[in-house]
Amino acid sequence: MQPSRRPQRLALQIQHEVSLMISRDMKDRRIGFVTVTGVQLSPDLRHARIFISFMGTEAEKKESLNALNHAVGWIRHELGQRIRTKFLPDIVFLTDTSQDYGERIDKLIDRIHES
Repeated sequence: MQPSRRPQRLALQIQHEVSLMISRDMKDRRIGFVTVTGVQLSPDLRHARIFISFMGTEAEKKESLNALNHAVGWIRHELGQRIRTKFLPDIVFLTDTSQDYGERIDKLIDRIHES
């Protein structure tokens, strides 16, 4: 028996819809240039961790993340209007640090080659 592809499909749909909401519908000026990089759903589909990549200073990134987490209720309501599922997952926004990690690794490799 193959594992269900439903969690993957739902995660991609949530990622797409949240990206559209942030770029088109949100009017909060605290939210700067933001990219939704991924969504991780729990196996029971009740919890969604939405990973966000930010542009700007550390203070601007923190303010954007706080604004998004403050708007979770509205975002979840909008998702309910756009995605038809029996249960809508609880949402939390987290900073995607993979780009920072990659840049750090690149710098370390460059240092090794300089030596």
